[in-house]
Amino acid sequence: MREVLAQAAFQLFLERGFERTTVDDIVARAGVGRRSFFRYFPSKEDAVFPDHERCLAEMTDFLTAADGRDPVGAVCDAARIVLRMYAADPEFSVQRYRLTREVPGLRTYELSVVRRYEQTLAGHLRARFAGSGDGDGELRAEVIAASVVAAHNNGLRVWLRSGGEGDPEEAVDHALALVREAWELPGAPAGPAVSGALASSAGSRASGDGEVIVMVAPKGTPMWRVVQQIEAAVGEG
Repeated sequence: MREVLAQAAFQLFLERGFERTTVDDIVARAGVGRRSFFRYFPSKEDAVFPDHERCLAEMTDFLTAADGRDPVGAVCDAARIVLRMYAADPEFSVQRYRLTREVPGLRTYELSVVRRYEQTLAGHLRARFAGSGDGDGELRAEVIAASVVAAHNNGLRVWLRSGGEGDPEEAVDHALALVREAWELPGAPAGPAVSGALASSAGSRASGDGEVIVMVAPKGTPMWRVVQQIEAAVGEG
């Protein structure tokens, strides 16, 4: 029923405009009563973003299970959960993006949703930095979370403005790689830079006058990660 109501609402928003569509219009199109609408959506604005509650819950579960990982890598991967939600239905995502650009109230609502994602990421980072002896741990958590959200949204908007053409992960991965590069914590274990585990190794082998560094990484590994692994191996030598 939630999906039926959301679909009916969005169709009407596109046909008549958001402001000219009432809840009565939506329930009439869906063939249900007003109580059914408010059982699932507190307002018309919520019907434009029916998938964010589920996505936020998925992000929270992901971060809860990621306690032992590099915290910066974990929040970057958590942001990709939002990206996959948008990429799952490009047509709807592009239409919603255009609608939110036209309706100031929806833009304001969207910003409140983005803030909830940011707070979730920051909460995970604060918990990870707690007890580290770093007096700036809380501030660092807020700044990193804001950086991840800004990078993710920048890449996502590039894809949405293109009309949903191409691979949405490319721009987002590039933006998040910059965040990882800027905020990689000293001594943090290597985390996934794109998606999935990064299986890389670096070792040294005697060769005449010195040592040769041998680096092995999967095809497609971001260059910044390759350089980081080489620098670490050289430093150990």
